[in-house]
Order: sequence, then C-alpha cells, then structure tokens
Amino acid sequence: MAAAGAEARRGEGWRAAPLTVPRSPGKLPRPGKRGRDPQARQSATRRDAASCPADTSGPRGAPRASPVPRPLTLLEARPARSPQFPPAPGFRGARPSRPAPRSAASRSAEIPRAPWTPWPSPRCPLGPGPLRAWSPPCGGIRAAAAAPAWCVPCLVSLDTLQELCRKEKLTCKSIGITKRNLNNYEVEYLCDYKVVKDMEYYLVKWKGWPDSTNTWEPLQNLKCPLLLQQFSNDKHNYLSQVKKGKAISLKDHNKALKPAIAEYIVKKAKQRIALQRWQDELNRRKNHKGMIFVENTVDLEGPPSDFYYINEYKPAPGISLVNEATFGCSCTDCFFEKCCPAEAGVLLAYNKNQQIKIPPGTPIYECNSRCQCGPDCPNRIVQKGTQYSLCIFRTSNGCGWGVKTLVKIKRMSFVMEYVGEVITSEEAERRGQLYDNKGITYLFDLDYESDEFTVDAARYGNVSHFVNHSCDPNLQVFNVFIDNLDTRLPRIALFSTRTINAGEELTFDYQMKGSGDISSDSVDHSPAKKRVRTVCKCGAVTCRGYLN
Repeated sequence: MAAAGAEARRGEGWRAAPLTVPRSPGKLPRPGKRGRDPQARQSATRRDAASCPADTSGPRGAPRASPVPRPLTLLEARPARSPQFPPAPGFRGARPSRPAPRSAASRSAEIPRAPWTPWPSPRCPLGPGPLRAWSPPCGGIRAAAAAPAWCVPCLVSLDTLQELCRKEKLTCKSIGITKRNLNNYEVEYLCDYKVVKDMEYYLVKWKGWPDSTNTWEPLQNLKCPLLLQQFSNDKHNYLSQVKKGKAISLKDHNKALKPAIAEYIVKKAKQRIALQRWQDELNRRKNHKGMIFVENTVDLEGPPSDFYYINEYKPAPGISLVNEATFGCSCTDCFFEKCCPAEAGVLLAYNKNQQIKIPPGTPIYECNSRCQCGPDCPNRIVQKGTQYSLCIFRTSNGCGWGVKTLVKIKRMSFVMEYVGEVITSEEAERRGQLYDNKGITYLFDLDYESDEFTVDAARYGNVSHFVNHSCDPNLQVFNVFIDNLDTRLPRIALFSTRTINAGEELTFDYQMKGSGDISSDSVDHSPAKKRVRTVCKCGAVTCRGYLN
C-alpha cells in the first residue's frame, strides 16, 4: 500500500484502478466486523484536554494531517500493454486486452502513467523482499474493469494496513480509513508509566497508528478508566509472580517502571486484543444459540495458530458423508406416536423437559429433514446446537485451555457436540502416534457398530476441541443419528451427568466410547504396548494415571 502511494507521489504512471471489494471468501476477516477490545473503545483524544483544539490536533509526535487526505486507489498488478510482461503467479489464460476508454471525469482522477517496471521490482514497505500482489482484508484486488479479474490473498494484517494508511495520509473505505476518522486518536492500550515533576504520565499506543507515534500523555487527559485499571492489574500481577505470590506495590519514590514490567504489560495488552478478536471470530462462525467467550488470566498464551472452527463433520478426501435421510415420520405429536426412534427399534431419547432418559450406550434417533414435524418437535435437541454460553479459558493446573459453563446446566441435558475431521482408522493410527509424542489427544473413534472411521478434532473442531479429560467427568457420550443414518458415522453428543454450576469446568472421559464403556487402552498397562503414555492431570480420586 505504501509502495502504491510512493509511486503516485513520484508522478510515475501506473494506471489507477477503482477499488472494488469482492465478498469475503470464507475465513478472511470481514471489514467493519473484526474483533475489538471492548475496553479499547474508551477513547482519550486530544480534545479531552481543555487547552487543545478539537479534532485537528493529535498527540505529540504524531504525524501532521494533510489538508486534503488523498484517497487510496489500488494500482493494477500488470500494465494495460507490455509484450514483455510475465504472467502473474497463478494466472492462467490469455493476456488481457487493453481496457476500454473511460470518461473524461474518470481520466481526470487517474494517476499519470509512468514507464512500466517488470514484475516484481516494486518493493514491499513491510520488508526487504519483493512486493507481493496484495488485496484488502476483504479478499482481493481487481484489475481494470475490462481485464479478467484475479485475486491474491493479503499477507498483511488489517492493523498494519490501517497504520500504513494513516502514515501516508491515505483513505481506504474497505479497511475503515475515511476522511472523517483519518486523524482520530483513540487509546488502544497503555505501554508505560512515569512521574515527571509530580505529574503522572502514561505512554499511549494509539489505535490504528504505528508504534512510532506513541506519545506520553498526562493522566488528566486520559478518559479510559478500564484501560487504566487493566494497566494497574497487569503491573501488580507481574510483581506478584516475581515475588512468588507475595502481592507488593511500587513505592512512592519509584518514578518509572522497570523495562521488564513495561514489556510484560504491553504483551498482556496485545494478548487481550488478540483473544478478543478470536472470540469475535468464533461467534461469527458458530451456528448455535449459546455465546462463546475467551479468557486467559494465567499466562501470555494467545489464540491457537492452527485451529479452524467448524460446526459439523469435515470429511477427509475420499470419505463421503450422506447427510440426507431416506425416510421421516409424519407425527403430529412425536411423544405419543410411532416416531423415528420406534422405526429404528429404540426408545425416544428425551422427556418433556428435553432431558435424556435412555442409558449410555443406547443410540439417539432424532427427527430429520424428511419428518413432517416442525422445529419445535421435542425430538430435535442435538441438531439445535449448544444452548448454553460457554467460556474457553486458560487452566492453572497445566492442562492448557479448558471449557467452563457460564450458566447452570441441569443434569441429563445436551451440552455440545464433538465435531472434527472424519478420517479412516488407518490414518487415525498414524496421526495417533504423532499426537502421543506431542502429549495431545484429539482422536475419537466412531465405533458404534464398526471401527472404520475416527473423528480428529486437532485442527478442525468446535468448542469441544478445548474440553479437557477427567477420569470422573461431568459429561457423557452418546451416539446420535439425524439425517445421516449410516451406523458407521454417528454424531457424537455430550450430555451432562449431573447438575453443573456456573463457572464449573466441563470434562469428559477421553477413553469413553459411545457404548458407554471404557476403552481397554486406558487400563492395559502391559509392557508389550510400546507407546508414549500421556500422564493424566485431572486430579480425580478415581484417576487412572494416563489419558491413553
């Protein structure tokens, strides 16, 4: 982006193309809906100081605003006509023809043309390497209207693009930088603290501005009590950790923070922002009623880097999931008529309070898409998804991430479904050896009738990916059949075994099968089994000692 602005300022004539924003294809973040730290909305602008004019003035050290902000236009990734131009990476087909002539009004807004520079000599402002063809976070850039469009995913974060825009005084609506907010200053987080002549100052990181524009601001100018409280809490948490749990405070004669304390506070602030964005992303992707929250008050661990949230099974290549039932009921009241469970030869799984009444090991057959009963049918529970608000939190006992409920859950109630990538048992055996060496367990065998398939939630999964093991769990596993009636591919549902209070961690037994039995692997301590054993940290009285 900065390279684009530099070319424009030098008057060198790449042909300007109007910015068009294609719809976001899948996992790329959506403009205007990205995650934000709720506390970061507490703004502390220069207009808060009575001695400073409003809107036009920024913090000390910030770049001055240009009188007329220059709108950002994306430059074509290839010129309209050049016989030596090599094809762009991934581009196939005939070279595009010269764009159609445009009106005088559009030509007047163009940047003057300049001699063509072969790909990829433009340099990326973010590093010494060549400039990669980039796009806004919404998914891609488009060349001139008459040329065939091709898109390249962006390798730069939204924050970095915003910082580059403000640094170069460019506006770009697709990433939220407009004339109105180009020169806005909002506190993102506080970085440091000092006292000068009995006046307290905080080093402020401004939202959407590079670190080079951070400024020291007097406490009286900061109108962000939540960020100030977080700064104080982070400082004392660090000091408590250093002093092995002894809470201490800074003495009055200390006029500045030690560099190690300031560094920790900045890392904690960045982690808090990253977790908030991840939380927002999870809630955008979920398809159930219950909300998902994320919390880490233990360490500096951020969101997992290789985890993708899904709502249903993701079949591996070569595996077909037929999610279409062959028959359905015609009941008007599924409690009293011959419904889907009766057709399958089992009992209706739920009572009128939507609690499960069948013993573990009995399959659940819910009404499906071919049934004539409506969405309020009492035999549609698992398919509605999680109804409870859950929190993914960092545990303090060395078990990594865990899941706790934020509301009370009644006994025998549906809590969540276990989803992931469906793979063959042979592939599961190969992955299992790798997971055992890393001390992680995400494989769940679909062994209701056969042992052909396994669910792997290591990379693809939902909230259940973060549920920890316990030898005395509060969740029970059940096999469920809805639209897919293939007995080799049941859905895995987790129901509460007792009343679970708000704030209590959710756990299930990793060795529990859909039949309700415990896998023999968990109790076989024969030396003939040469495999890496993962130590169990559940702390239950009945702990077996190992996860596998």
